[in-house]
Amino acid sequence: MAGTAGTPGTPRVLRAMNDRAALDLLLEHGPLSRTRIGKLTGLSKPTASQLLARLEAAGLVLATGTTEGRPGPSAQLYEVNPAAGYAAGLDVTPQRILAAVADITGRTIGRHELPTPGRRTGTPVAQQVTDALDGAVKAAGLARDDIHRLVIGTPGAFDPTTGRLRYASHLPGWHSPTLLDELAAALPMPFEYENDVNLVALAEQRLGAARGHADFVLLWNQEGLGAALVLGGRLHRGWTGGAGEVGFLPVPGTPLVRQVTKANSGGYQELAGSQAVPRLARELGIEDVPPGPYAEAAAELVARAAQSGDEAHRHLLQTFATRLATGLASLVSVLDPELVVLSGASLTSGGEPLRALVQAELEELAASRPRLVVGDVREHPVLRGALESALATTRDEVFDTSR
Repeated sequence: MAGTAGTPGTPRVLRAMNDRAALDLLLEHGPLSRTRIGKLTGLSKPTASQLLARLEAAGLVLATGTTEGRPGPSAQLYEVNPAAGYAAGLDVTPQRILAAVADITGRTIGRHELPTPGRRTGTPVAQQVTDALDGAVKAAGLARDDIHRLVIGTPGAFDPTTGRLRYASHLPGWHSPTLLDELAAALPMPFEYENDVNLVALAEQRLGAARGHADFVLLWNQEGLGAALVLGGRLHRGWTGGAGEVGFLPVPGTPLVRQVTKANSGGYQELAGSQAVPRLARELGIEDVPPGPYAEAAAELVARAAQSGDEAHRHLLQTFATRLATGLASLVSVLDPELVVLSGASLTSGGEPLRALVQAELEELAASRPRLVVGDVREHPVLRGALESALATTRDEVFDTSR
C-alpha cells in the first residue's frame, strides 16, 4: 500500500536517503555548516536544517564550533558523533593477534597486541581472540557490549562448505571444524572473518592507492606471498576462499612443488617470496645480509638495493623484479586488471625503483599492461582493512534512520 514504511519514494525513505547522504559527506569532509551541507546535497536551507535537527536528536551528529576567518557572520558547524557506534578488527599471525577498536568516524581509539608464541600456547583460540579484543576495548575505555561488529583477518580462508581454515597450515590452533561455532559462542557481537590480503586490498580501495578503481590486483609480499582480486568493485574469493593464493602458483625458474598445502609453499613463493631475497643476496656476494626473521631481512635488503648504486645491489633489485613479474604475468594475462598494487614490506620498501623495474619486466612478459603502483596503506594494513570492513556494516546499521 502506498505510504507504507520502507516503500521506495515515501517521505520516510527519502528522509533516510538524505540523512545518509549528509552523514557520508560529514565523514568525507569533516565538520560542515548547514549551508554547505545544503549545497552538497541539493537540499533547501529549511530541509537541511530539519535534517540536522533530526540527526542531532538521534545522537548521530554534534554541533562543533563555528566557521571563522570568512566574510560575514560565523556559521554553526556539525560533525558525525564519534560515539554513535564502534567497530573492532583483528589481525592474526602465527606470532601475535593485533586488535583495535575504531569509532564510527574511523579513528582508532584503542589497540592491543597479544603474543601467541607458536604451538607452545595452551590457550584455546576463542580465548585468544576474546583476550585480544578485550585488551583493545579496555584501551578504548569501552565495554564489549559497545562494539557493534568485529572483523577477523587471518592468512588463508575459511572454507564455506566445511567451516575449516584452509591454506594456512602455519597458523596453530585455527583448524578446528568447530572453531567458528566456538567464536560465535564466545563473542557478544556479530563477527566476520576475511583473508588478510583481501583486507589489505579493501584498505587500499577505501583509503589508498586503489581509490576509484573497480578492477585491480593487489600483490602482497611479506611473511607470505599472496594476492587479492577485486573485480567489478567486489572482492573475488573463489569457491573455497582460495582465490589469490598465488604463492602456490607454478612458475618458470623454480622446481615444481608438489603437495603444496602440506609444504605451505609453491613455485612463486619459492621464487619471489620474502625468504628468497636473503638467499639471492648471498648468491650475489652481498655479505652484510641482516640477521633475524626473513621478512624483515628481505625488506631491509630491498630498501638498501633501491638506494644503492653498487652492482651487486642493482643486480639484486633487477632479479627480484624479474621474479615478481614472472608470476604477475600469469595473473594479468587471465584477469586483465586496470591496476596492480604492490604491497607488503618486501615490495613497498623498494619504492619507485622496484615498481619501475617490475612494470618494465611485466610489459615484456604479458600482453596486458596494467599500471603498477606502490600501496599507500603502510601501518598495519591488515588491521586497517579489518576496521574498514567492520565500520562499513556498522555505519549501514547505525545510520539507517528509516526504521
